[in-house]
Amino acid sequence: MKKNILLCCLILLGVFPHPARCESRPQRGLFVSLIQNPPTLSSREAIRQLIDWAKQARVKILFVQIYRANQAWFPSQVGDSAPYDAALKTLGEDPFAFLIREAHGAKIEVHAWLNMLSLSENVNAPLLKKYGPDILTRNPEEKKTLADYKIDNQYFLEPGDTRVRRELVAMAGEIVRAYPELDGVQFDYIRYPDSHPRYGYTKINTDRFKKATGLAKPEEGSRLWNDWKRAQVTELLRLLIQKVRSIRPGLRISATGCMSYARALHEAFQDWPSWVNSGLVDFVTVMNYSPDPAEYERWNAVAKSKVSDPAKLFLAVGAYKLVRSPGTFEKEFRSCEKTGVPVCAVFHYGSLLENPELEKPLLGER
Repeated sequence: MKKNILLCCLILLGVFPHPARCESRPQRGLFVSLIQNPPTLSSREAIRQLIDWAKQARVKILFVQIYRANQAWFPSQVGDSAPYDAALKTLGEDPFAFLIREAHGAKIEVHAWLNMLSLSENVNAPLLKKYGPDILTRNPEEKKTLADYKIDNQYFLEPGDTRVRRELVAMAGEIVRAYPELDGVQFDYIRYPDSHPRYGYTKINTDRFKKATGLAKPEEGSRLWNDWKRAQVTELLRLLIQKVRSIRPGLRISATGCMSYARALHEAFQDWPSWVNSGLVDFVTVMNYSPDPAEYERWNAVAKSKVSDPAKLFLAVGAYKLVRSPGTFEKEFRSCEKTGVPVCAVFHYGSLLENPELEKPLLGER
């Protein structure tokens, strides 16, 4: 690295007459999850520990989870704000506002990371209490109990349900109004479930499909039905962005993208390349969590091929899947840093705390 920097300086000074490319590392991002115990937002000490660690690791962007499973770590009328109320009582002030202030003092950006369509296993979610299971996406099979709606151990909201859209859009507005110093918003779980992808069969979604197409019912696997589901996912994202832009026009807005690309497009019905290439989002963070370094590299290459502007593609590294394999994590992190993308983002902070061996590629080089 020192030789590269010296070479660049000599070129600039005219010592070498022929041009050469000065390689630079991507910036570093870090996801901060609420599922670690205790959550980072639970105390000033934990927040300051995070910021100190991020400074040491040269992290420039924190993606901080403040909405998950219809629970809110901010003042909300849409989500269950009991976690926010508890943290507020402990800290004596808004914990997320405190984190933003501390991060900015260290010249670190903070983006609100929001899990939108997953309720996880939260059977007490306010949205579920308000509307009942009709707002959950489903396959055509008969449902007798709430548990019958569970997919991959989660309850998923239907992106084509107008009530879901109205509530989530209102929630996005709550966040950007509450935190004027926020640097960005990242929308996660903007997709259908990708496990056995026969979903979308809610009454509101199918009624809207019939009205738009003139068909008596959706035909499973047909191009028209699949395109409809992709359009519902994209339209939800568009409405969320319109709301945020109407309040904070200059805020950086992003979304996460599934990998592999085939999984995203054909199972999760998530056309994330179109979000980037159309300018709908400022960037997309591709959640590449393959535990196989060779596959990780291949999937990243595919992701790069789908995006017309490389500056709009961030790549994630799945530390959470490699807690017991720090050597593999280091290989994948090094691989990410060689891709030429602007940001490599580690998922997530709690995994690094669980096994400090994972910190080596982040803290080992100065």
